[in-house]
Amino acid sequence: MLYFAYGSNLHHFQMKRRCKDSIFLKKINLKDFKLSFRSKYRAADVEPKKNSIVPGGLYKISKSDEKKLDVYEDFPNLYKKYFFYYYGKKVMTYTMVKKSIFKYPTERYLNIVKRGYKDCNLDYSYLKKALRL
Repeated sequence: MLYFAYGSNLHHFQMKRRCKDSIFLKKINLKDFKLSFRSKYRAADVEPKKNSIVPGGLYKISKSDEKKLDVYEDFPNLYKKYFFYYYGKKVMTYTMVKKSIFKYPTERYLNIVKRGYKDCNLDYSYLKKALRL
């Protein structure tokens, strides 16, 4: 299965620890969405926004990896699954169930996301934009 990461799961070491079968394929963009941070966890989320993109990492994951991600993402309470197609292939990602107001992420979490942006060679300007109030 293909999985799109846009938050802390961009961090290659953390993702490998969490999902042992995961293989990072390449960076891709989720179109017509924007990145935000919210909930009591101050975690990353994506929300629909025309003509906007969220850069992220495309991973190949196993069924057991998906089950581990479901637990980590507190599916279906905090996050629900969202599916989209990338060049005809179905890709799964998570999006928050409740779209609460923007909450600036903790320094620890943000550092993991920043490292992930480096690991996946993503354009840092999108993360900076998401952090602006």
